[in-house]
Amino acid sequence: MIVLIGTFRLPPERLDEARPPMERVVRASRAEAGCLEYAYAEDLFDPGLIRVSEKWASREHLAAHFKASHMQQWIAERAALGLFDRAITLFQADEGTAV
Repeated sequence: MIVLIGTFRLPPERLDEARPPMERVVRASRAEAGCLEYAYAEDLFDPGLIRVSEKWASREHLAAHFKASHMQQWIAERAALGLFDRAITLFQADEGTAV
């Protein structure tokens, strides 16, 4: 399993404008083959900070995700919205253990 965890920032004054395209990319990504989890969450205490959490069945599924048309659209949209400080890390993981 592949896990991606990270953050990106949007100008706080653009968040209302950013929510519809973020919702579209999350919904479309969740529908992709191999997507086990895909989420964006606004930080409660740091306006404009978006937390990213993804789980993919394989690197091949993740590679296909980056080529998907909805991702290409999101890449253009997020640039236009002023996305910055993107920091996302990929981890190879097992199924994990509940704690």
